[in-house]
Amino acid sequence: MSSNKNKKNTYRRTRAVQAGIGMDKAEHAVIPPLYLSSTYKMKGLEDFPPYQYSRTRNPTRDILAEAISGLEGGHDACITASGMAAITLVLHLLGPGDLLIAPYDCYGRAYRLMSALAEKGHFKLEFVDQYHENAAQTIAAKAPKMVFIESPSNPVMRVANIAAISGAAKDANPDALIVCDNTFLTPILQLPLHLGADIVCHSTTKFLNGHSDVVGGAVIAKTKENWDELDFWSNSLGVIGAPFDSYMTLRGLRTLEMRINRAQENAKAIASFLQEHNAIDHVYYPGLENHEHFDLAAKQQEGPGAMLSFTLKGDKSHAATFIERLNVFVLAQSLGGTESLINHPASMTHVAMGEEAKKKAGISDNLFRLSVGIEHIDDLIDDLDNALKG
Repeated sequence: MSSNKNKKNTYRRTRAVQAGIGMDKAEHAVIPPLYLSSTYKMKGLEDFPPYQYSRTRNPTRDILAEAISGLEGGHDACITASGMAAITLVLHLLGPGDLLIAPYDCYGRAYRLMSALAEKGHFKLEFVDQYHENAAQTIAAKAPKMVFIESPSNPVMRVANIAAISGAAKDANPDALIVCDNTFLTPILQLPLHLGADIVCHSTTKFLNGHSDVVGGAVIAKTKENWDELDFWSNSLGVIGAPFDSYMTLRGLRTLEMRINRAQENAKAIASFLQEHNAIDHVYYPGLENHEHFDLAAKQQEGPGAMLSFTLKGDKSHAATFIERLNVFVLAQSLGGTESLINHPASMTHVAMGEEAKKKAGISDNLFRLSVGIEHIDDLIDDLDNALKG
């Protein structure tokens, strides 16, 4: 018999599939309808309905917010226009005197956004190594207002100890906010709010939608107090997600568990294959026992995920030849779709960091990031093998 905890986790996932099902009040449609209206009829001067203007509230967006929040175990969520809009929203919880601690190897555009806002005086900023054994104590000593965590990190798959960092930071500053980007693992494989985080953010463009046809984001708050402030800024800034995008993301969310599990199984097999290949210098994947944070990942996560990176032996010409010989993996930005993609972080997702920051983060010209899809594993491995033979 399953434990109460397992039953609770199972129920969360069932709620994602069932979100909005059979709740249509107008025509009793099984699938919740798409509400595109920008405004809603008022019944009278003292009789305002729950929905008045779609920047503030939209029925379709609210169903998605409830579904994602339920998966993460939060109080509520704000649905945003993109993952970067989600990060922008979170950063508006900071004031000019507040210190933000962020990982030195985070997503390139997030790195650049934080740097640019700090340069304008919106807050103080330090990029630190969040992955060494004394990271929690080092961070706590700075008594930050906010700690932004990206685990596993993009693209080198380092794993931060979310519980240790959260506990130490809050001991040093009870008002500290712990924010965790959970895009890579999704709430199927990691629950940052259960590990001590206050806020979780996502690029829903990625695994939550899962079909590479929507750009969106989400911010989930553990408490009503935090959600109220996020909701104020979301409405005031107008960073809200569109109803149609919310409708499509909700459709994708219903198959999240099946997609992530299939993609993860493929990623495990690919990581093992690449690790033994003589053309590969190193594989970065938390599911491999030689990964520096293998034990932490096994404890903190419910699986290593469907993202991995590797460095290719040889020079930049070898890397270019390798890319040209691929037929199944597509060279493209983004990740988390049903299709398998390959990315060159140094010239694509992390180019905005600048050369010095890239070098420090371990982003070389021979580093590639794979977003593993749900294709047949034989075809994926054959494609990589054929390209590496070149």
